Amino acid sequence: MKLKTKRGAAKRFRLTGSGKVKRSKAYASHLLSGKTTKRKRRLRKNVLVDKRETRNVKRLIPYA
Repeated sequence: MKLKTKRGAAKRFRLTGSGKVKRSKAYASHLLSGKTTKRKRRLRKNVLVDKRETRNVKRLIPYA
């Protein structure tokens, strides 16, 4: 049987060209007035998923 992609994971993670998994940072969607400009700027950047979690995430998005 074909595998189904977990849609929640597909919206949160992207694969890079080399097969690493990218994600965006949390805490950047609301209550922004209490956060410093520097902190909000850092939250805009994407980061790579930790090496130990990459295998689990790739299972959730098999065709990405």
